[in-house]
Amino acid sequence: MRILVTGATSLVGRITVEQLLARGDEVTTLQRSRSGLPTIEFNGSILDADVVDRAVANQDAVLHLAAKVNVVGEWEDFMAVNVEGTSTMLAAAREAGVARFVQVSSPSVAHGGDPIIGSGAELADPEATRGDYATSKAMAERIALSSTSSDMSVVAVRPHLVIGPGDTQLIERIIDRAKQGRLPLIGSGLALVDTTWVDNAADALVAAIDRADSLGGRAFVVSNGEPRTVQELFARITAAAGVPWKPRSIPAAVAIAGGTVVEQVWDLTAREDDPPMTAFSAEQLSTAHWFDQRTTREALGWAPRISLAEGFEHLAAYYGQSQ
Repeated sequence: MRILVTGATSLVGRITVEQLLARGDEVTTLQRSRSGLPTIEFNGSILDADVVDRAVANQDAVLHLAAKVNVVGEWEDFMAVNVEGTSTMLAAAREAGVARFVQVSSPSVAHGGDPIIGSGAELADPEATRGDYATSKAMAERIALSSTSSDMSVVAVRPHLVIGPGDTQLIERIIDRAKQGRLPLIGSGLALVDTTWVDNAADALVAAIDRADSLGGRAFVVSNGEPRTVQELFARITAAAGVPWKPRSIPAAVAIAGGTVVEQVWDLTAREDDPPMTAFSAEQLSTAHWFDQRTTREALGWAPRISLAEGFEHLAAYYGQSQ
């Protein structure tokens, strides 16, 4: 197929593009900076209708990964990139006759703070979400899925906590904070959490492209289906990097309250770096969130090919460690 991928410079975006190229697809990419990938490339913003129109021309499918994923930032920026940008991509794709559109979303679009125990892909709810990223992504997903039609089938895929070598969103932050002695457990550390090895996430996105024509209007959460405690995940990640880490605990209520104060300070001082803790991250680290994968696997015809145990072996090799 001829496939346009936005946000190809992200970890999962790059690996997905490599998989599409390896199987013989003609891949076009759209992102702000050069990707270094052997694709037909457009550089620019997804808010630039002219650049988007040129990128979507003659495409069979669009895989829309581009998003603002920062922990902090102005609401207007999240709204512009995640909501308006998605609307621009959808309109251009529809006008260009694109038949399949895969919206890369997040499980946070349906998370209101309560534990998630064996749930499926609940309806995205911008009124209940926590944080500007989740709220904007929930709005974007609802716009995307409501755009599905007989001419353009739109599917949303929500990979949960994607990890792998080179991951700067989760793994590098965990390692950096462990080195600084600032990696506490929130609560008991025994909350069960799903993760998704990056190659498995990419496989799922490719599967969604292939099956999009029969899945229009549906959303799917993707994970390895191997929930682990937060304590085990911290221990395995730091061990893979060769970084000493000794568990210590902060009560969840204290961490959430502290995260709320930190967010307020960051807002008042207009800081752009990531805060050490937010109320949302404290909630995430102290509550269970794992998902029933049976519907996802059946609908996408997909299953993880790299287990977490194998993934952590790859991670240790990446950091030059042995396990």
